[in-house]
Amino acid sequence: MSSQSIRPLAIITGGSRGLGFEVSKALTLQGFDIALIAKDDQRLEAAAKLIREADRYHNGVSTSHISTFTCDLEQPDLVRKLIDSLKQSLATPSVLILAHGVMSEKMSKTLKTNDAEWRRVMAINLDSVFQLVNGIAPAMADARNGRVIIFSACLGRMSGPGNAGGLAPYRISKAGVNALVRNLAHETGLGARGFLVDATCPNHSRTDMGGPDAPRSAEEGAATAIWLAIRPFNAGDVTGVLWEDKQVVEW
Repeated sequence: MSSQSIRPLAIITGGSRGLGFEVSKALTLQGFDIALIAKDDQRLEAAAKLIREADRYHNGVSTSHISTFTCDLEQPDLVRKLIDSLKQSLATPSVLILAHGVMSEKMSKTLKTNDAEWRRVMAINLDSVFQLVNGIAPAMADARNGRVIIFSACLGRMSGPGNAGGLAPYRISKAGVNALVRNLAHETGLGARGFLVDATCPNHSRTDMGGPDAPRSAEEGAATAIWLAIRPFNAGDVTGVLWEDKQVVEW
């Protein structure tokens, strides 16, 4: 992609499937250029092809530029190399959506999980989120034109029903994501400087993680993230919060 492109750029992790794929497809139809990040090279290229076909069907021609970047987000050194590659080859994005994540093992209670499982989940769900925000978002904040949207989970909330007990690495990693979002939003002026950061809970959606029997479609789970990426932001609007179905929910 040329740095001279006049189209807004969205960088999206987990873009080869599920929620990330649905967000990528929708933003392409909204006129964004897209940078897709995922672990599986073949699935990534297949997803890019499907998005181009959807764009062509919608517009009569594929007008968006879609680039792909393969990375195992569990590996910190590879994440930093990815960030360097993104910064060297792409313009500053106006949207960064982090839709990747893993579930912890079913029996991973705090007193029973092991170091390897804890480290795996934390590395993917929290550490790589920090690295990507830390590496990509400063230029967005400096430009006073950026939106960071991170898929969290209601299982990471500290209030409400069903927010404790079991799946410890997953719940705690998502609680960490929520804390990161809230803290970063306050550090950057709560939207007053043109930089927005929000978390979204997709609820139980039919993805590889959610399974085929989940009550919500992937499109429904992705809808709030898409809305956050393109919503008008006016004086008095809020950022630095957790959203579910376009409504703020308590942490």
